[in-house]
Amino acid sequence: MKMRKTTLVLGLSLFLSSCQSMESGSWFSTGAEAFEVYTLSDYQLQTQSGQACREIDSRATIAPENSDYARRMQKIALMLGHNINGQPVDYNVYMSKEINAFAMENGCIRVYSGLMDLMNDNEMEAIIGHEIGHVALGHVKESRQVASGTNTMRAVASSVGGLAGSVSQSPLGDMGERLINSQFSQRQELDADEYSYDLLRKRGLSPSGLVTSFEKLAKLEAGQQSSMFDNHPVSSERAARIKARMAADSIKE
Repeated sequence: MKMRKTTLVLGLSLFLSSCQSMESGSWFSTGAEAFEVYTLSDYQLQTQSGQACREIDSRATIAPENSDYARRMQKIALMLGHNINGQPVDYNVYMSKEINAFAMENGCIRVYSGLMDLMNDNEMEAIIGHEIGHVALGHVKESRQVASGTNTMRAVASSVGGLAGSVSQSPLGDMGERLINSQFSQRQELDADEYSYDLLRKRGLSPSGLVTSFEKLAKLEAGQQSSMFDNHPVSSERAARIKARMAADSIKE
């Protein structure tokens, strides 16, 4: 999810994205390259994702280990765990005012300080749980395959810009940008919500962070007139959906 100036972008990660075609000639632009993505093993995909993550990290300002952001991220990571289906997870915070977070196939999870400024710890647990869900459920891999096969990428903003744009000139940077800006379907977004809910309950954490984070996003969305919202679940509706599940679970218990 990303916010640049007055343009609201609630994306990859978090929850909303808009459509933008990427320029032709980038790394996965040919049919042969797209086919290669479909035939790569999970190990190869994770290796490529790791390389792309390191490339993006090299261009970012990472929160120092002794900073409040890093300490807070360590606390959240401890609560959520350090593996996704057996894949080790690497957490880091980017010092950026953008409201964004993303996860890659290799377990690379990156959170922007702007998002941490907006959300409390439980809300961050819910959001990161959602990102973990996209990886655990195979959405990130599927999204990259679709983007490669169609030679387009649905990005999280009407213009790329930001950190992702700064690394797009290199092959690894281009792949990283595509991974960060992946679009997920409504069904995938809702499934990632459910994954986060279940993960939070499994880890002994309150799922209410999903509700309050969606409510905060809903306030940011208010008044926005953009096609970016046309094909994605509305945050207020998703908050209501989680509330209903919490109420149902409370009755069962």
